[in-house]
Amino acid sequence: MQLVVGRVGRAHGIKGEVTVEVRTDEPEVRLGPGAVLATDPAEAGPLTIESGRVHSGRLLLRFEGVRDRTGAEALRNVLLIAEVDPEELPEDPDEFYDHQLMDLDVVLADGTEIGRITEITHLPSQDLFIVERPDGSEVMIPFVEEIVTEIDLEEQRAVIDPPPGLIDDRAEVAGGRDVSSRDVPDGDGSS
Repeated sequence: MQLVVGRVGRAHGIKGEVTVEVRTDEPEVRLGPGAVLATDPAEAGPLTIESGRVHSGRLLLRFEGVRDRTGAEALRNVLLIAEVDPEELPEDPDEFYDHQLMDLDVVLADGTEIGRITEITHLPSQDLFIVERPDGSEVMIPFVEEIVTEIDLEEQRAVIDPPPGLIDDRAEVAGGRDVSSRDVPDGDGSS
C-alpha cells in the first residue's frame, strides 16, 4: 500500500536541500537516509534520501543526485510516497494510519449512526475526520481524545462524544436563556 509521507517545499540553500512538509507520524522511519520514495508526479522520482536534518523546526532533506538549488527547486510540491505493508501497525497503540481509519462507521456511544469516514485532513493543530452522513451531507469531526472516545478496528467503527452543535444545529445556549426573545430596543428609543 502506498501512503503519502511528505510534500517537498522550497529549496534551502544552494547545495540541493529541500524543506519537507511531513505527513507521517513516523518521519524517522519513513523519511530516513536510504529510504526510496515514489513520487507524484511519478516522473519526478523515485527519490532516494541521502541525508536529513531539522533546521528551525523544519525537516530538510537532500536526495541522491540533487546537488544544487535548481535541482531542488524542480522538486517543489512533489508528493513523497512510501510503500507500507497494509498489516503494519504504528508502535503506539493509540496511533493509527489513515488507511486504517478510512471507511470506519462513526457512531455515538449509544450506537446512533452519524456516518462514515471518507477523508482525513491533517492540519497543523489537529487532524479532522470528514464524515459523510446518510443524507449525503458532510460533517468535520476533530480527531481529538475528548471527542473521538474509541477506535475499534475489529468492529470497524469510531465512537464519538461530540459537544453540542458539532454534528447538528441544536447547540445548547449557555445559561438556558431563550434566544427567541430579544432584548433589543424597538427603534424609538424606548425599551
